[in-house]
Amino acid sequence: MSEYIIKGGKRVEGEVTISGSKNASLPIIASSILNQGKTTLYNVPNIHDTQMMYEILRQLGAEVTKKKNKIIIDTSKISRYEIPEDLMRQMRSSVIFVGALLGRYGKATFSYPGDCDI
Repeated sequence: MSEYIIKGGKRVEGEVTISGSKNASLPIIASSILNQGKTTLYNVPNIHDTQMMYEILRQLGAEVTKKKNKIIIDTSKISRYEIPEDLMRQMRSSVIFVGALLGRYGKATFSYPGDCDI
């Protein structure tokens, strides 16, 4: 772990922008399917996993719009319940879409998630 050693007796001050939590964001992004309309999220981290979640939503028929620190997800036109295998295999947490798809359609089709040795 990194450390900072401050010498000189001078006051340290400033601002730091903290990114949102990946582990909180991913289930919220998946649950937008249950809304069947527009969901607006703020402070979602801009990382590979969130980008993959947006791409899965797009493949299902959703619209995802990014504006600065805001993500707008419109799931009103989702008509599919099958998660493409190539996207499913890119990350383990893609499996969290299954619950939302079951809640909306009563069915879901998906392959093993990424990095899964089952």
